[in-house]
Amino acid sequence: MTLETWWLYLGAIVLIACTPGPNVLYVTTRSIQYGLRTSGGAMAGCLLALVLMLVGSVAGLSAVLITLPMAFDMLRYLGAAYLIWLGIQTWRAPDEPDDLTIAPEASLAATFRGGFLVGISNPKLLIFAAAFFPQFITPSAPWLPQFALLVATFVAVELAFYMVYALSGRRLAAHLVRGVWRRRLNRASGVIFAGFGLALLRYRP
Repeated sequence: MTLETWWLYLGAIVLIACTPGPNVLYVTTRSIQYGLRTSGGAMAGCLLALVLMLVGSVAGLSAVLITLPMAFDMLRYLGAAYLIWLGIQTWRAPDEPDDLTIAPEASLAATFRGGFLVGISNPKLLIFAAAFFPQFITPSAPWLPQFALLVATFVAVELAFYMVYALSGRRLAAHLVRGVWRRRLNRASGVIFAGFGLALLRYRP
């Protein structure tokens, strides 16, 4: 892989990462509700799901999903169901700050699990990775170092944007002390999560 190819890949990844999606929304809402430290669990869960998706695409899982439409549809339905369920739970979340207080340890575990489920619930990332990655790998060079570099770059850029959104969420949290504003945030976030789930139902590889 040439340096020019890597710069092109980096630019493409930045454009992808800066577009808000379910992962960014999950990290941001957890930062607002529980704080920056606990939102780190959400970031870790989302990034683990991302790495597994990228590895799965290289391992041929994408090809399996494409050749077995029923398997892809099952993953798609499960992912959509989880996002819609998460939307409903977010809509119904307590409005008062005191009601949102939970133990930091439990919060880290819960947000990590939630971040992983949000990240892994979108099987179209597998298809995207299978079509996107090969364009930046030089066939004549060893593929493993190139793949490691591509994954590390993707993870670093994603983490940078997660931090930006999480920090923005914490600054926004100071203005959401009143229950009415928390209620509005919960309603809006719930609708967006459910919207992502409905969009996934309509997705076709």
